[in-house]
Amino acid sequence: MARRIDVTGAGGVHLAAWEFADPPKTEDSARPHGDRSAPDRSFPGVLLLHGLMGRASHWASTARWLSDRHRAVALDQRGHGQSGKPPQAAYTRDAYVEDAAAAIEQLGLAPAVLVGHAMGALTAWQLAAKRPDLVRGLVICDMRASALGAASQREWADWFRSWPLPFATLADVRKWFGEDDPWVERPNPARGEFYAEVMHERADGWRPVFDPDQMLKSRETWVYDAHWEELAQVPCPALVVRGVDGELGRAEAQEMVRVLSQGEYAEVAEAGHLLPYDRPEAWRAAVEPFLDRVTE
Repeated sequence: MARRIDVTGAGGVHLAAWEFADPPKTEDSARPHGDRSAPDRSFPGVLLLHGLMGRASHWASTARWLSDRHRAVALDQRGHGQSGKPPQAAYTRDAYVEDAAAAIEQLGLAPAVLVGHAMGALTAWQLAAKRPDLVRGLVICDMRASALGAASQREWADWFRSWPLPFATLADVRKWFGEDDPWVERPNPARGEFYAEVMHERADGWRPVFDPDQMLKSRETWVYDAHWEELAQVPCPALVVRGVDGELGRAEAQEMVRVLSQGEYAEVAEAGHLLPYDRPEAWRAAVEPFLDRVTE
């Protein structure tokens, strides 16, 4: 089951939010004459925010186990998934943060736990710093607080140009991103599946659901800056999670924990950047105790 809920984001951009399992039911909602069309707001809300190029469906397995005790909603952020991709729209940090705030308010999730991966984690901690009334807890997954710089942005632009678009089949997508991509150090089938999920079929073959130029535009609004100051302004409990083989190093992750007013640390062995997707059981073991504490 996947239920779409429409949200209006900053500047009127249409956003798609998704529930991948029925939310928990109270005694009243289980009665024959209960209104089952309205969401039950008596359970803690969780908003799941994917990373750059991701989509809400990457959170499906996480949302399903969360739904035992929470109302878990995953958001297709602007420019991603089935949300709006207007070329004239803003792809700034403020726009992404305002979209997340709009989703929490329009879906009645506040105060929510924000669970963010990569760019989605940055959006999450910026929102927690700006609107602490909306956020009760925060999970930061494999996102750096340090500036990455111009060289990193150039590498990404070159990487996008290297994609052999269009792909003839989804099998070709899986093989290229899982084996042939120069950024892959060793075969990684989960990475291939991850990227297959963000492709759609067109007349000439399979292409990404997003515009690579919009992705670069989104990335350039945060890649040149450090984000330690905003991290220090987060007042709620926060868990920093990294994959041992991910992009966030242990020393930087532990410094992020120190900077946070209520920071905690967890790492997942044998996991890379896409750890919630490719190591779902270990990911759950790392974050579930924290979620239970901040929503009890």
